Amino acid sequence: MSPRTPNPLTLRGFRRAVNFGLILVLAATLPVVFAFAQSSSKQNQQPQQPTQEAPPEAGGPQTEVGPIAVPKKKDEEPPPEKPKPPKNPPGMGEYSLHVDVPLVSVPVMVTTKTGQFIPGLKEQNFKIEEDGVPQKIASFNQQVDAPITAVLLVEFAATNYYFMYDALNASYTFANSLKKDDWVAVEYFDMKPHVLVDFTQDKRQIFGALNTLRIPTWRETNLFDALYDTIDRLERIEGRKYIILISRGVDTFSKLTFDNALKKVKDSHDITIFAVSTGNWVRTVSEPYMGSIQRLDYLQADNQMTTFARLTGGRAYFPKFEAEMPEVFGDIAGSIRNQYVISYHPSNAKQDGSWRKIKVELTDGAGGPIKIRDQKGKDVKPTVIARDGYKAKMEVE
Repeated sequence: MSPRTPNPLTLRGFRRAVNFGLILVLAATLPVVFAFAQSSSKQNQQPQQPTQEAPPEAGGPQTEVGPIAVPKKKDEEPPPEKPKPPKNPPGMGEYSLHVDVPLVSVPVMVTTKTGQFIPGLKEQNFKIEEDGVPQKIASFNQQVDAPITAVLLVEFAATNYYFMYDALNASYTFANSLKKDDWVAVEYFDMKPHVLVDFTQDKRQIFGALNTLRIPTWRETNLFDALYDTIDRLERIEGRKYIILISRGVDTFSKLTFDNALKKVKDSHDITIFAVSTGNWVRTVSEPYMGSIQRLDYLQADNQMTTFARLTGGRAYFPKFEAEMPEVFGDIAGSIRNQYVISYHPSNAKQDGSWRKIKVELTDGAGGPIKIRDQKGKDVKPTVIARDGYKAKMEVE
């Protein structure tokens, strides 16, 4: 029996079935082969883990992954040597000296008993002491007819006609004595201080300011507040300044006390006060009718005016008659424009805020008393006027 011939259609279907099976097998095996090849590639690329060593010497705070190492600083190169300063000239020692000693300047007026200025004195004619210790004079000069910087401080309140009249009369007399190079401000006080005109060299402005003082408003005379305020303003101006205080000297309603005003006066180094009292004729006439309290108030007022002037190197005047005013202000003008200025470095250089007592005396240069004669050859007893002392400024560290 001859073999059976296969059907071509059956053979073709078998081949298709085999090919389809192979496709299914390859589709199942390819992802596994690809993943295996990828894993092998990563293992070949990963670097070898280093062997664990001891933590570095400069270790930081410990964390979950080990210490954070802070590298050591590199050794810095030493800074270049500074050039040495040149040596002092031959014969001078190798040292430096720094001196920081305050300088105290004391204006001194030397007058006759009538108030006439005595010129022509020399440095050797003066002897100055601080707290009883003689001081060496560092500089000395005489001022003649020098311009002034001053505040005219006038009490103007509804107290008594005669007091107001004396105040205005004295103010106009002072204004008449001014010269073209003088700087003057005008201020009056009652309940509080009022600036009428700031510093000016125009006498017309000064007279114009005084012309406004006609009708007073308040009866209160706050002297301590006004004086404190004026000194406080003047301390901002350089150089030597003056206050011409025209007042009864009675304080009625100040917020500040006499001690407050006195401390301010002591602390002022470059301010001199000249005090002119008002209403003395009325006080003299009315004294028999005064009560003990009123009489005591006026005595205290005179003492306050004298104290303010004396502590600053000025003078206090108590004229009774109108005719005395030109003489009083002539004396003030002569004292302000003509004076001696002595400067010294105190032997006690401590700046501790203490009060230092100053005493100025005249000498003939050899330690004996000085002899002064007037134009007629008569002996004249000089009067030395200088501030009583000063307050050493407190050091601020």
